[in-house]
Amino acid sequence: MTFPNGAAWPAARPQDVAIIGAGMVGLATAWFLQEAGVKVTVYERHLVAAGASWGNAGWLTPGLTAPLPEPAVLRSGLRALLSPASPVYLPLRADPALLRFLRGFVAHSTHGQWRRGMAAYVPVNQRALEAFDVLAAGGVTVPTRHATPFLAGFRTEREARSLIAELTAIRDAGQDVRFRPVLNWRAQALEPALTDRVGAAVVIDGQRYLDPPEFLRSLSMAVRARHGLIVENVDVTAVRPGAAGATVVRSTGQQYTHDAVVLATGAELTRLAGPFGVRQLVQAGRGYSFSVPADPLPAGPIYFPRQRVACTPLRGRLRIAGMMEFRRSDDPLDPRRITAIVEAVRPFLTGVDLEDRADEWVGSRPCTADGLPLIGPTAAPRVFVAGGHGMWGIALGPITGQLLAETVLKGEVPAELAPFDPLR
Repeated sequence: MTFPNGAAWPAARPQDVAIIGAGMVGLATAWFLQEAGVKVTVYERHLVAAGASWGNAGWLTPGLTAPLPEPAVLRSGLRALLSPASPVYLPLRADPALLRFLRGFVAHSTHGQWRRGMAAYVPVNQRALEAFDVLAAGGVTVPTRHATPFLAGFRTEREARSLIAELTAIRDAGQDVRFRPVLNWRAQALEPALTDRVGAAVVIDGQRYLDPPEFLRSLSMAVRARHGLIVENVDVTAVRPGAAGATVVRSTGQQYTHDAVVLATGAELTRLAGPFGVRQLVQAGRGYSFSVPADPLPAGPIYFPRQRVACTPLRGRLRIAGMMEFRRSDDPLDPRRITAIVEAVRPFLTGVDLEDRADEWVGSRPCTADGLPLIGPTAAPRVFVAGGHGMWGIALGPITGQLLAETVLKGEVPAELAPFDPLR
């Protein structure tokens, strides 16, 4: 059997699979492989959920899941991108890989490319929440929560029209998304945590959210409960496919051979996947978050699209997350970005102590130039890739794991994954 990309599938069904990366995507892939009776070993460079999964806003919003490259990003202009206070920040530096990524990103920031990308997302978006329900039925005990309400806030009705136009385009692409505008004082009536500076809002129905660290801990416990091995604080330096399987090489020099290997290393994906024909660069799109006390605590998630800031009630505090910063993943936290988020939301929230911040965090979301993830087989028949989800790794992690497990086990790429070919 051969994959659509021409790679030949080994005759024997894999019984022992290694997953490199213990974020949402990697752990979900491990769990769904275990559903089919496969032995799994998860290698993690740091700790479970230590990467982009930890400080994520935790939104499960298929109604908003769309390609990151879009004309609106270009309309903001280069001058805005160079400002540390901008929602999308691009520090100037001599970096050929980043320049290559940005050229591709700009080329895909057109209406036509966005529509093609959105059409690719719709089939997986439609199944995204169902995959979480499968995990819950199978022993992942931390629940997902219904976002009632899920509000997007704006200063004026005119500002809100941009999101309404985007949601209409998402709906026209085939995504089931229900929304309605709310004006003036009705926004505060729905959510008392909003100030009167919010003159318009959009309510988006049918969305959910979760607590990322708690959910990932529960998912890792479920993998371990079924005798999966999760090896933390281990750096994998190479993967070497061979006739008998694929060998994982650790920085200590130790080598372990498995029937197949799945690369789910987030923003570091290019390093291991490049030798197997994956030419798409995965660039770190860094996001920031922190938590603050709030009284009243919002009843559900709040989104400020113009500021690109997400607010989520978690564990009695309000997690505030946002910004997109194209920077090296190992660069230190930039306090100017925290300040930019604080000042962006200050006019719109009441009862929130923005000076009493805890858990200030920066994490690297894995972004591709065309805004689509990389999911499927590589040029090496025993090596697979699952990554490049940008801001949607939490929301699409379980459905990615479910579909990729099917690919690994059956040697057939499901139709939903065809647009996400890692070799495109």
